[in-house]
Amino acid sequence: MTSPVPTEIRVTEKGQRLILAYEDGSTIALAAEFLRVESPSAEVQGHTPKDKRLIAGKKDVAITGIDPVGTYAVKITFSDGHSTGIFAWETFQTLHTRQDELWSAYLKNLAERGLSR
Repeated sequence: MTSPVPTEIRVTEKGQRLILAYEDGSTIALAAEFLRVESPSAEVQGHTPKDKRLIAGKKDVAITGIDPVGTYAVKITFSDGHSTGIFAWETFQTLHTRQDELWSAYLKNLAERGLSR
């Protein structure tokens, strides 16, 4: 099954939130901080699951740019200069579906290492 293509992508709250709207009227809202720490880039995800890096100190990161990548994705630029993640439409669906699980694990990992958002 192919992931739906958003009909609108908008940044709100001074770059703190990304909203994707779809033809069926549904929307996905994702925080910039969450997108930054879960970026699909090799810098964050590594080349295997065990290589994933814990990214701390991004509580105030903002989205400063969004550029299309073909018809299947966008590249998001963040206020900390990170811009290497290619967010495919499927990636947004996965992040939305797994948001609670991923965010809880992120917060737990930060606490275990004595790091802050």
